[in-house]
Amino acid sequence: MVDLQSQYQRIKPKIDAAIQECLDEAFFIKGSQVVDFQKRLADYLKINHVITCGNGTDALQLAMMALKLNPGDEVIVPAFTYIATVEVIALLGLTPIIIDVDPNTFNITRQLIEPAITSKTRLIVPVHLFGQCSDMENIMNCATENSLLVVEDAAQALGADFVFTDGTIKKAGTMGHIGCTSFFPSKNLGCYGDGGAAYTDDSDLAIRLNMIANHGQSQKYRHDLIGINSRLDTIQAAILNQKLTYFDQYNQARQKAANFYDTHLSEINEIDIPHKNPISSHVYHQYTIKVKNGKRDVLKDYLTQHNIPSMIYYPIPLHHQPAYKNLGRRVGDSPVSVQLCEEVLSLPMHTELDEEQQSYIVETIMNFFS
Repeated sequence: MVDLQSQYQRIKPKIDAAIQECLDEAFFIKGSQVVDFQKRLADYLKINHVITCGNGTDALQLAMMALKLNPGDEVIVPAFTYIATVEVIALLGLTPIIIDVDPNTFNITRQLIEPAITSKTRLIVPVHLFGQCSDMENIMNCATENSLLVVEDAAQALGADFVFTDGTIKKAGTMGHIGCTSFFPSKNLGCYGDGGAAYTDDSDLAIRLNMIANHGQSQKYRHDLIGINSRLDTIQAAILNQKLTYFDQYNQARQKAANFYDTHLSEINEIDIPHKNPISSHVYHQYTIKVKNGKRDVLKDYLTQHNIPSMIYYPIPLHHQPAYKNLGRRVGDSPVSVQLCEEVLSLPMHTELDEEQQSYIVETIMNFFS
């Protein structure tokens, strides 16, 4: 699904030199490379503050802790997403309000959010799934009108652009009160271990995020807030610093691969290729098709028989997960999310895909449906 070895080989001398520098300095926690990466990522995102942390799940937890949410506060979250999004809500004693998603973009919309809002609602968590932004203009308008906070889960859409009606363009994760991302190795910008970041334009929130990530410290051994211990180590920051230089090229390679898939798979009636929302660019963390007529699992097995990997992201909606069945509140039965879990199939998508590999993949799929 992801060829990290080939990607590494392309920039091996720079990665090796960056790691060696960290080893020589032996400053493995909060080294200068962490500060440099935070500044470079902030410049890339055109946002004031980036606070790195241990992983993407921690970034979500830091964001919700920094916003001073209280146990019982309601948080609106999509039914079709990775478990980390709702996991943090539950861990903090907040109440997840699970809503359905749009059948085309797989993201939540204002129309789906509004019926879920109550007097207890404090936060909306749009998840920019598979690589394109939710409709953040309408979501932010809804949040403003209802005095709600917004935390963007941008772990799968780092680098994607959202276009506002006035022509303004902003990066995924930079439109809400706080944005969160993950640097898990398979992400579009991935390190060689775990890593994550939260980012914001609000200086007061940035101070709180920094403090909470470091045991709530305002200065060494003075703990003004209850915090956690979550940080990006220096070696991972050094790796990310190198890969950030190539990040736009990586996303362009994914888009080129997606265009190849689109061209060759769009004529198969029993497949829906990914919908491209005109208000957002798509950076294709995943290339996810919908397979109709109950043939998804059979197609997956067929691909496996022909040595082609594929994955189901995600096989179970949040409100059907055993740990969350009786937690919080769900708005309706989320039929779109349930159906997506029965139809979606993600094909290989990474920076090193070439036409020969993709030709074999699409020919195999065509043979299955012929």
